[in-house]
Amino acid sequence: MAERIKSGIKRHRQSLKKRDRNTVVKSDLKTQLKKFETAVESKDVSAAQAVLKETEIKLRKAASKGVMKKETVSRKVSRISKRVSALSSEA
Repeated sequence: MAERIKSGIKRHRQSLKKRDRNTVVKSDLKTQLKKFETAVESKDVSAAQAVLKETEIKLRKAASKGVMKKETVSRKVSRISKRVSALSSEA
């Protein structure tokens, strides 16, 4: 039915655009979180804090664009911040 109705055709086209954008953003976030993991595992506090800041910015931007829910982003930011603070208290 959607292939014959103009609004259905447009909705489908829009959903494909959104899916592509979301895929790119989520892939970038996964890469960023891997960078964060390596920084924490190296136990370099200053590097971990720098990567934390960059990761938090990317996560918040994903939430503002509607790629992820705000609550999910807040939870992730909280958890990674907690790891960095634990790392800095160890040193």
